Amino acid sequence: MADFRLDRELVEAFEEGRLDQEGEAVLADQVARILPFHSVLPNPLAASLARVSQHLGGQQALLSWLDRHPGAPRLTARLYRVIALLDQLSAQPVIVDALREFREKTPYPRGLAEYMPPDTSHETLSSVSYAIESLLADDRPEEARRVADAAVELLHTLAARAAEIDAQGGDLAAEIDSARRELREAWDARSRSHH
Repeated sequence: MADFRLDRELVEAFEEGRLDQEGEAVLADQVARILPFHSVLPNPLAASLARVSQHLGGQQALLSWLDRHPGAPRLTARLYRVIALLDQLSAQPVIVDALREFREKTPYPRGLAEYMPPDTSHETLSSVSYAIESLLADDRPEEARRVADAAVELLHTLAARAAEIDAQGGDLAAEIDSARRELREAWDARSRSHH
């Protein structure tokens, strides 16, 4: 179970610009641990998380800040990048069409069988993003990373097919490859630091 803690003194010192590197690393670790619970946090914790996010300049800036801190914060930030990519692409009809076509041959892509609903719709990829966040919340980062890795592999395949279907769809491959590389780098660094 996650440690539902966001030290008020650290948050205040951070907002006031008087938090040292060590304190900032502790705060980043605390933020990474509670972020997967953002939608169900008790009001005081949600308010503290919002204060940190606002101080940094919003959700994207918060994730960039987490990414600058090795270990759980960086891994969390990079998992959220994959989550955002899944959510973004789930809204693109050409990606949903490519997924539907893919699932005719492979109903459950490798590594995603227990995380995908049986039907293919605009919610299918979002269900995978929800699973990644849930695994992170359950303190199962290795499994969250495996699912995210499998999801990125699937997205790579879907993006290639989507480009064949609709040449106007843009080049998603570079963004997907970047997310895959960054996720693996964060996991490798985290694994080395745990040995």
